[in-house]
Amino acid sequence: MQATAYTYDPESRSGQVLLDDGTPVPFDAAAFDAGGLRLLRPGQRVRIETEGEAGTEGAGRRITLVTLQTF
Repeated sequence: MQATAYTYDPESRSGQVLLDDGTPVPFDAAAFDAGGLRLLRPGQRVRIETEGEAGTEGAGRRITLVTLQTF
């Protein structure tokens, strides 16, 4: 699944992405570390992997991996 980086805190290695429908979904340090990234800038297109069901504002959906989108 693709998304756009929205926020990122380098100290906690966590942040939020925006799904293509505008829904913000948070990610934690474990998801960031799983992608092997060192930095993430707002506006970057990313590939995410999730588990769980989508609910209101992404509640119930958990991001398990954040990495750069490659073609």
